[in-house]
Amino acid sequence: MKKIILVLFLLIGINQVSNAQFKFGLKGGINYNSNSIEETSQDVFDGANSKTGYHIGVWARLKIPVVGLYVRPELVYTNLKNEIFYKTTAEVITHTFQKIDIPVLLGKKIFGIGNVFIGPSFQYILDSEFEINDISDVDANGFTMGLQFGGGVEFGKLGIDLRWERSFSNVESSFIGGAAGNTEINYDTRINQIIIGLSIAL
Repeated sequence: MKKIILVLFLLIGINQVSNAQFKFGLKGGINYNSNSIEETSQDVFDGANSKTGYHIGVWARLKIPVVGLYVRPELVYTNLKNEIFYKTTAEVITHTFQKIDIPVLLGKKIFGIGNVFIGPSFQYILDSEFEINDISDVDANGFTMGLQFGGGVEFGKLGIDLRWERSFSNVESSFIGGAAGNTEINYDTRINQIIIGLSIAL
Protein backbone atom coordinates (compact mmCIF):
# COMPACT_ATOMS: atom_id res chain seq x y z
CA MET A 1 0.00 0.00 0.00
CA LYS A 2 2.83 2.38 0.90
CA LYS A 3 4.48 1.65 -2.46
CA ILE A 4 1.26 2.45 -4.32
CA ILE A 5 0.88 5.77 -2.46
CA LEU A 6 4.54 6.60 -3.15
CA VAL A 7 4.10 5.88 -6.87
CA LEU A 8 0.97 8.06 -6.99
CA PHE A 9 2.77 10.98 -5.34
CA LEU A 10 5.71 10.49 -7.73
CA LEU A 11 3.41 10.58 -10.79
CA ILE A 12 1.66 13.70 -9.50
CA GLY A 13 5.02 15.36 -8.93
CA ILE A 14 6.26 14.53 -12.44
CA ASN A 15 3.03 15.87 -13.93
CA GLN A 16 3.35 19.14 -12.01
CA VAL A 17 6.98 19.62 -13.10
CA SER A 18 6.04 18.85 -16.70
CA ASN A 19 3.20 21.40 -16.61
CA ALA A 20 5.50 24.03 -15.11
CA GLN A 21 8.25 23.52 -17.72
CA PHE A 22 6.16 23.22 -20.92
CA LYS A 23 3.20 25.30 -22.10
CA PHE A 24 1.49 25.88 -25.43
CA GLY A 25 -1.42 27.88 -26.79
CA LEU A 26 -2.90 30.18 -29.42
CA LYS A 27 -2.05 33.77 -30.32
CA GLY A 28 -3.23 36.60 -32.55
CA GLY A 29 -2.92 40.35 -32.91
CA ILE A 30 -2.15 43.31 -35.13
CA ASN A 31 0.94 44.27 -37.13
CA TYR A 32 2.10 47.71 -38.22
CA ASN A 33 4.56 47.42 -41.13
CA SER A 34 6.73 50.42 -42.10
CA ASN A 35 8.62 51.24 -45.33
CA SER A 36 7.97 47.90 -46.99
CA ILE A 37 8.91 49.00 -50.54
CA GLU A 38 12.43 50.41 -50.55
CA GLU A 39 13.78 50.21 -54.10
CA THR A 40 12.41 49.67 -57.62
CA SER A 41 14.22 49.15 -60.90
CA GLN A 42 12.04 51.89 -62.45
CA ASP A 43 10.54 55.07 -61.00
CA VAL A 44 6.96 53.85 -60.66
CA PHE A 45 6.19 54.20 -56.94
CA ASP A 46 6.14 57.16 -54.58
CA GLY A 47 5.82 56.71 -50.84
CA ALA A 48 4.62 53.73 -48.85
CA ASN A 49 2.07 54.38 -46.11
CA SER A 50 1.56 51.55 -43.68
CA LYS A 51 -1.82 50.02 -42.93
CA THR A 52 -2.58 47.75 -40.02
CA GLY A 53 -2.25 44.03 -40.70
CA TYR A 54 -2.90 41.00 -38.53
CA HIS A 55 -1.43 37.66 -37.45
CA ILE A 56 -2.70 34.40 -35.97
CA GLY A 57 -0.89 31.26 -34.91
CA VAL A 58 0.29 28.85 -32.22
CA TRP A 59 3.12 28.96 -29.68
CA ALA A 60 4.96 26.72 -27.24
CA ARG A 61 7.23 27.53 -24.30
CA LEU A 62 9.85 25.27 -22.80
CA LYS A 63 11.55 26.27 -19.57
CA ILE A 64 15.31 25.72 -19.46
CA PRO A 65 16.21 24.15 -16.08
CA VAL A 66 18.54 25.94 -13.65
CA VAL A 67 19.34 29.08 -15.72
CA GLY A 68 15.84 30.58 -15.43
CA LEU A 69 15.34 31.13 -19.19
CA TYR A 70 12.80 29.72 -21.64
CA VAL A 71 12.61 28.96 -25.36
CA ARG A 72 9.43 29.99 -27.19
CA PRO A 73 9.01 28.77 -30.79
CA GLU A 74 5.95 29.98 -32.72
CA LEU A 75 4.22 29.24 -36.02
CA VAL A 76 2.34 32.32 -37.25
CA TYR A 77 0.42 33.39 -40.37
CA THR A 78 0.83 37.14 -41.04
CA ASN A 79 -1.00 39.45 -43.47
CA LEU A 80 0.53 42.89 -44.14
CA LYS A 81 -0.70 45.87 -46.18
CA ASN A 82 0.72 49.16 -47.48
CA GLU A 83 -0.66 52.00 -49.58
CA ILE A 84 1.58 53.44 -52.31
CA PHE A 85 1.22 56.00 -55.09
CA TYR A 86 1.53 54.27 -58.48
CA LYS A 87 2.82 56.90 -60.90
CA THR A 88 1.85 55.02 -64.06
CA THR A 89 -1.87 55.41 -63.36
CA ALA A 90 -1.55 58.32 -60.89
CA GLU A 91 -3.52 56.60 -58.14
CA VAL A 92 -3.04 55.21 -54.66
CA ILE A 93 -3.03 51.42 -54.65
CA THR A 94 -2.74 48.74 -51.96
CA HIS A 95 0.14 46.28 -51.78
CA THR A 96 -0.48 43.18 -49.67
CA PHE A 97 1.60 40.15 -48.84
CA GLN A 98 1.12 37.10 -46.70
CA LYS A 99 3.85 35.14 -44.97
CA ILE A 100 4.53 32.35 -42.50
CA ASP A 101 6.68 33.40 -39.52
CA ILE A 102 8.61 31.00 -37.31
CA PRO A 103 10.17 33.02 -34.44
CA VAL A 104 12.41 31.12 -32.05
CA LEU A 105 12.69 33.34 -28.98
CA LEU A 106 14.87 33.15 -25.90
CA GLY A 107 13.16 34.79 -22.94
CA LYS A 108 13.21 35.41 -19.22
CA LYS A 109 10.44 35.98 -16.71
CA ILE A 110 10.72 39.14 -14.60
CA PHE A 111 8.76 40.33 -11.56
CA GLY A 112 6.49 37.30 -11.65
CA ILE A 113 4.15 38.48 -14.45
CA GLY A 114 6.53 40.14 -16.93
CA ASN A 115 8.90 38.74 -19.53
CA VAL A 116 11.47 39.91 -22.07
CA PHE A 117 12.66 38.00 -25.13
CA ILE A 118 14.80 38.11 -28.29
CA GLY A 119 15.50 35.73 -31.14
CA PRO A 120 15.58 35.04 -34.87
CA SER A 121 12.44 34.93 -37.00
CA PHE A 122 12.38 32.71 -40.09
CA GLN A 123 9.91 33.96 -42.72
CA TYR A 124 8.44 32.42 -45.85
CA ILE A 125 6.51 34.68 -48.25
CA LEU A 126 3.34 32.93 -49.39
CA ASP A 127 1.90 35.58 -51.71
CA SER A 128 2.33 39.20 -52.77
CA GLU A 129 -0.05 41.30 -54.87
CA PHE A 130 -1.13 44.78 -55.90
CA GLU A 131 -4.84 45.57 -55.93
CA ILE A 132 -4.88 46.98 -59.47
CA ASN A 133 -5.34 45.32 -62.87
CA ASP A 134 -2.37 47.18 -64.44
CA ILE A 135 0.07 45.11 -62.34
CA SER A 136 0.20 41.36 -62.86
CA ASP A 137 2.43 38.32 -62.35
CA VAL A 138 3.74 39.47 -58.98
CA ASP A 139 6.56 37.19 -57.85
CA ALA A 140 8.18 37.35 -54.39
CA ASN A 141 11.30 35.52 -53.26
CA GLY A 142 10.11 32.97 -50.71
CA PHE A 143 12.52 32.96 -47.78
CA THR A 144 14.05 35.60 -45.53
CA MET A 145 15.22 35.89 -41.94
CA GLY A 146 14.91 38.61 -39.33
CA LEU A 147 15.13 39.46 -35.65
CA GLN A 148 12.38 39.94 -33.07
CA PHE A 149 12.66 41.38 -29.59
CA GLY A 150 10.24 42.79 -27.06
CA GLY A 151 8.44 42.19 -23.80
CA GLY A 152 5.07 41.48 -22.29
CA VAL A 153 2.98 40.63 -19.27
CA GLU A 154 0.88 37.60 -18.33
CA PHE A 155 -2.25 37.38 -16.23
CA GLY A 156 -2.95 33.72 -15.61
CA LYS A 157 -3.45 32.05 -18.99
CA LEU A 158 -3.71 35.37 -20.87
CA GLY A 159 -0.69 37.29 -22.13
CA ILE A 160 -0.03 40.45 -24.12
CA ASP A 161 3.24 41.51 -25.68
CA LEU A 162 4.81 44.21 -27.83
CA ARG A 163 7.53 43.35 -30.36
CA TRP A 164 9.73 44.94 -32.99
CA GLU A 165 10.76 42.87 -35.99
CA ARG A 166 13.39 43.74 -38.59
CA SER A 167 14.36 41.61 -41.56
CA PHE A 168 18.08 40.99 -42.12
CA SER A 169 17.69 41.13 -45.91
CA ASN A 170 15.33 42.47 -48.54
CA VAL A 171 12.73 40.33 -50.26
CA GLU A 172 13.51 40.46 -53.99
CA SER A 173 10.25 40.69 -55.92
CA SER A 174 9.05 41.55 -59.41
CA PHE A 175 5.86 42.28 -61.37
CA ILE A 176 4.71 43.00 -64.90
CA GLY A 177 3.54 46.62 -65.34
CA GLY A 178 4.90 50.07 -66.08
CA ALA A 179 3.83 52.55 -68.76
CA ALA A 180 3.81 49.92 -71.51
CA GLY A 181 2.03 47.43 -69.32
CA ASN A 182 4.40 44.59 -70.23
CA THR A 183 7.68 45.53 -68.53
CA GLU A 184 9.20 43.40 -65.78
CA ILE A 185 9.92 45.67 -62.82
CA ASN A 186 11.99 44.49 -59.87
CA TYR A 187 11.44 45.86 -56.37
CA ASP A 188 12.72 45.16 -52.87
CA THR A 189 10.76 44.93 -49.65
CA ARG A 190 12.21 44.82 -46.16
CA ILE A 191 9.95 43.78 -43.30
CA ASN A 192 10.12 46.34 -40.48
CA GLN A 193 7.16 46.08 -38.16
CA ILE A 194 5.68 46.64 -34.73
CA ILE A 195 3.67 43.66 -33.48
CA ILE A 196 1.05 43.68 -30.73
CA GLY A 197 -0.01 40.17 -29.74
CA LEU A 198 -2.52 38.52 -27.44
CA SER A 199 -1.93 34.90 -26.39
CA ILE A 200 -3.78 32.28 -24.39
CA ALA A 201 -2.37 29.11 -22.83
CA LEU A 202 -4.35 25.92 -23.39
